[in-house]
Amino acid sequence: MSATPNATAILDRVYLEVRCKLLEVAASLDRIHRADGHDNIESDPRLQQLLDGIAILGSHEGDRAERIQMLFSDPYVPNWNRHDRPGLNGTKPANRG
Repeated sequence: MSATPNATAILDRVYLEVRCKLLEVAASLDRIHRADGHDNIESDPRLQQLLDGIAILGSHEGDRAERIQMLFSDPYVPNWNRHDRPGLNGTKPANRG
């Protein structure tokens, strides 16, 4: 038996769930489009991120989940969690006295 799952078996298992999620996304975008003021959000970066994510889903390249995760991730900030540096990311140094 193959250690790699069969693509047809995986598709059989996930098809209905993925179809449901796609319909949910489409319905959400339709609600936004039908709402008052929808013309005002065409330049909203969040909407553009969603549309960019949909484009990633439609691509034939692999690593879609990673690319979408990176799309919605903040850029890396070195030493973001160091508390011994004042003012780092809006935090104050810990009082260690």
